[in-house]
Amino acid sequence: MNRIDLTPAAAEVIDKLRAQHGPLMFHQSGGCCDGSSPMCYAVGDFIVGSSDVWLGQIYGCDFWMSGDQFEYWRHTHLTIDVTPGRGASFSLEIPLGVRFLIRSRLYEPDEAERLTPVHIGPFEAV
Repeated sequence: MNRIDLTPAAAEVIDKLRAQHGPLMFHQSGGCCDGSSPMCYAVGDFIVGSSDVWLGQIYGCDFWMSGDQFEYWRHTHLTIDVTPGRGASFSLEIPLGVRFLIRSRLYEPDEAERLTPVHIGPFEAV
């Protein structure tokens, strides 16, 4: 069971950003305001910390969340979407006049038993 999905609208934005910036990744911190929105970065532009949690991949992009934030969201399924507007952040979608956001719902009991395992901290270089 995937922990993260995305809407077709978010996939379209990712396609545009990938064409401009190459491989992408997402991170969601535990900050206030836009800091709690998913941020999209070119791979290598954000350094994953030792307490960040990898939730999986969406549309070929690794999705990370701060450990503290994950404690609040661990029981919810996340869907990445976009909405018109401009967030006050460094996320790559800002020049497109949209911002990424998360829609969430609690897992059903049977889903919670089949969740994809998470990974804590950066992946080891091979």
